[in-house]
Amino acid sequence: MKKLLLLTLLTLGLNAQAIYATFDVVANQKANIAFNASGVVEKIYVDIGSKVKKGDIIAKLDNNDTLALLESAKNSYQYAQKDLDRQYRVRNIIEEAKLDAYRHKFNNAKHQLSYQQILYDRTYLKAPFDGVVSDKRIEIGDVVSGMMLSTAFVIESHEDIVLQLKFDSKYWDSVKVGDIFQYKLDGSNQEHNGTISKLYPTVDAKTRMLKAEVKAKDIPIGLFGSGYIGVK
Repeated sequence: MKKLLLLTLLTLGLNAQAIYATFDVVANQKANIAFNASGVVEKIYVDIGSKVKKGDIIAKLDNNDTLALLESAKNSYQYAQKDLDRQYRVRNIIEEAKLDAYRHKFNNAKHQLSYQQILYDRTYLKAPFDGVVSDKRIEIGDVVSGMMLSTAFVIESHEDIVLQLKFDSKYWDSVKVGDIFQYKLDGSNQEHNGTISKLYPTVDAKTRMLKAEVKAKDIPIGLFGSGYIGVK
């Protein structure tokens, strides 16, 4: 670390200050996803370590009953639409109140179809963003409840990662966005450079440490290390 400290100072000049910081490699995006519906898990399409794209179906519930209700709603909507079209063709010879009744029936059928489509869609669990499945907490045959949301999978961004830095809060007025961070991963002698991209506005009351972030890539999530923030 002494070599890294010297390198940081030489890079920034004689008037520079090097502030020690530790870091953890974390995903910039992380989501605990769950079914927003009740039922029995019928299929699982991913496992821990699977890469997913936004919108990919990763699991589904047994939805035969929901599908039947959706098909029934589609039929009701089609019949209501045909009835309304027929009434419009003879609107000049029927009472407006009768036409309004058919409009009301059509609108109800339309709303019911939308509602049943939502219920059916909820039987599928989809990836909210591009990433990798880091945890899987359900199995085929498990019963899930939409009233008591329980995490089914944890998805983390695979390529969009950051170094989450911690440094002494006494340097709160020294470190700025754009400052250079020179660091090494634990167990490695290879030196890396990054730039402070975000500063957290509050101090951890227990550790008296401040946090910052440095964008990174091609580093496994969960690794850690240390380095120096170069400030002038």
